[in-house]
Amino acid sequence: MAVIDADTHVDETEETWSYLDADEKKFQPLTVVPDERNSEGVTIKGYNRYWIIDGHLRVRRVRDDERTGTVERVRELRDVPARLKQMDSLGVDIQILYPSLFLSQVSGRPEVELALCRAYNRWMADKWKEGNGRLRWVAPLPLMTISAALEELDFAVKHGACGVLKKGREAGNRLPSDPYFFPLYDAADALNIPICIHLGTGDPAFSDADPHAFDSMLVFTVPVLEAFHALVTNNVAAAFQSLRFGFIETSGSWLPYMIKELRRCADRMSWMKSFDFDKELLREHRLYIACDTYDDVATLVGLGGEENLIIGSDFGHADMASEIDAIARLKRMSQSSELSEAAVWNILSRNPHEFYGIEP
Repeated sequence: MAVIDADTHVDETEETWSYLDADEKKFQPLTVVPDERNSEGVTIKGYNRYWIIDGHLRVRRVRDDERTGTVERVRELRDVPARLKQMDSLGVDIQILYPSLFLSQVSGRPEVELALCRAYNRWMADKWKEGNGRLRWVAPLPLMTISAALEELDFAVKHGACGVLKKGREAGNRLPSDPYFFPLYDAADALNIPICIHLGTGDPAFSDADPHAFDSMLVFTVPVLEAFHALVTNNVAAAFQSLRFGFIETSGSWLPYMIKELRRCADRMSWMKSFDFDKELLREHRLYIACDTYDDVATLVGLGGEENLIIGSDFGHADMASEIDAIARLKRMSQSSELSEAAVWNILSRNPHEFYGIEP
């Protein structure tokens, strides 16, 4: 089976918004760059370019080629053959592409969210065609309007999407255990598409125009862990036949803590919450975790993760989660006997094939 990089990224460009319908052009994001002569000491390098969306500033990162290990035309999918060539050099057969802009809530207005999601998804549909099946993608959906989200899901799956982008809280500060999302989950289950809960925020009031805001674990990371807890304690998996949930770009070192908390809750709070808890927690609830090589991967495997761990490089980004050589690093763990060859192969291939519903 193919080696799958389970978490990579694209950077949106003006081309992305060329897919807006004529009556939606009024929502088109515009790029602004502060006057560099007056911004010294105010902005951080790389965070001094913005999209204006619905009257608000949303950061449009200026990325460093050296730190990302990539070049702009590859990150922006302006040169798909070059991206495929770099994948070959990294030993990757398939990349799973996540957006950049949509990791924050693009707007608090449903009509703006819908327009931008539609444009992005049609842009990615064309890029998927260019990638000859090697560039699969996760679709942002207009979750403030579930009926529109279902229509977008149908389009996305027919055009190469292999997952639904979710944040830990969104659509009115709702957790993913909220029945509000169940019609979407029903549709995703029927289509064999997972729900991918990625690091980020669904709060439309959040302003990433302040570069220091990206340091906030409370805003970006904690909601993913909270989502994991909510899905288990509310037995959400039991309501669906085979629906899978993934937890992306928060590594996996939080799993031992979460298992302890869930065990304690099951033992001491059964009068309030009753949920399925046993040593096969990940398998029973169909939960997948994107680890990285800073994790104690052997411990995560021992906690039941051998069939439920995947790994992503964060290709295109240059933050704490970025490991462009993650695949090679993981392979070396089997060579050093830190992990078995079978465990490594599961993380690199079997598990992401199963999670994303990709045929071998």
